[in-house]
Amino acid sequence: MSASLFLILRILFAWAVAILLAGFVWGGLFGDVGAIFWLLAWGSMGLAVLGAVTHLRRVRLAAGRLDAAVLSNHQQRRIELPLDAGAAFDLVEAAVRELPRVEDIEASRGSLQVRAKVRRSDPFGGNQPSKWNVLARFAITRDRVLATVVPGEGTSSATLLCEPDAPHWVDLFALDEGTSYENAEALQRSVTRRVAEQRRDEQAQAERSATDNALTVARLNLLQAQVEPHFLYNTLANAQVLARTDPPRADEMLGHLIQYLRRSLPREHDTLSTLGEELERTRAYLEILKIRMGARLELKVEVPESLKALQLPSMMLQTLVENAIKHGLEPKPGGGTVWILARRFEDHATVTVADDGQGFGSATAGTGIGLKNLRERLRLTYDERASFSIVSNFPSGVAATLTLPLPAGTGTGTEERRDV
Repeated sequence: MSASLFLILRILFAWAVAILLAGFVWGGLFGDVGAIFWLLAWGSMGLAVLGAVTHLRRVRLAAGRLDAAVLSNHQQRRIELPLDAGAAFDLVEAAVRELPRVEDIEASRGSLQVRAKVRRSDPFGGNQPSKWNVLARFAITRDRVLATVVPGEGTSSATLLCEPDAPHWVDLFALDEGTSYENAEALQRSVTRRVAEQRRDEQAQAERSATDNALTVARLNLLQAQVEPHFLYNTLANAQVLARTDPPRADEMLGHLIQYLRRSLPREHDTLSTLGEELERTRAYLEILKIRMGARLELKVEVPESLKALQLPSMMLQTLVENAIKHGLEPKPGGGTVWILARRFEDHATVTVADDGQGFGSATAGTGIGLKNLRERLRLTYDERASFSIVSNFPSGVAATLTLPLPAGTGTGTEERRDV
């Protein structure tokens, strides 16, 4: 209440001083003030009071309260934005362009400022006021908007200034009927809404990404689950046969199986392993097979120590070794050799499993499900950055090669890959 009363008294005082000065000038020109002057003076005072009351009413309706902050013709807002300066400037500029009746927009990205004029609603419906309506002729028809973005460390702040498009001394005689307050509030709501929308979009994107990652992991685990039981079933079946025909060898096979599971089961839910860990798992697997194949199976490993930390999907190396033995060496009367070779290149590494078995076209050709799963696991894990190839080995057998990406900065130059 005190703010409203002070505003009205300030307006009346300003007009009273102006009328007093005008009276001295009028008296000096015409020798006497006269009734006409006082009629104009009282009319001006009445219009000033009416304008102040209208201002109070509109501001109260818009803000729901009356105090010095909302009654002022000059409104300032400061908004903290969780954006860098460029993104904050784009957001603020878009908010200014959305204001009703905005015109003469000047946006400067270099200085991070946006200037604009906002035309006030036209009480005359687009028609020019009467030439006898002197106050309407001198009425303020536009407001100014100045938005400035201040960059910070990872965040920014925006300062919004809304005021009448007139000199400051006009505030002593005329009020803007709350248009500056409405413009400032509209800008603040628009900026806040845009930030909230951006945050919702980022949250939705993060949720979609998390869902995609979860689906990818689930698919990888499903593909891995299709690989692991196959070996376990075969081993247990062989151990069951040996338990009746050769108990000591059955006991040895079960001992190697325990070692194999000890290396495998703690990582059964992981989608990635290392080449060193996969070699240990594969050696345990081959020890089991040697019980069945004996001297018909030989293993040669050439893997640099520096590549043992190379990441690759779990069980993938064993899948290639198992294919080499099942389709290449087991059907061959004299058995043969399995090579495991790893080579480092500039931005990738290769892991090759080769054998000198029967090769392509043998009667033991499988269904291809294992290799199909392998390619799918590579795609899900590395997208297009990894590949798999399988070719005939010389003079016999098959060579299967995984090409895997190296982490940035780990390349040590190109190495020549030796023929298998």
